[in-house]
Amino acid sequence: MLRTRMKRLADRGELAVQRLADIETSILQLGDEDLLDLADIFNASADTPLGAIAVAEMTRRGIRL
Repeated sequence: MLRTRMKRLADRGELAVQRLADIETSILQLGDEDLLDLADIFNASADTPLGAIAVAEMTRRGIRL
């Protein structure tokens, strides 16, 4: 029973890591206008994970709101 639960929790963790990687990849593939829209939604703030990713990508591209 414990082994099954540990495996299930490990699988959930792996799935969460993969989802986060997919989200980051999706954000990196956005066009400039869509990236600016995303940053605007999150107020171009690094306070949230999505906002931080958007701000980092905007900085890399040299664009800002």
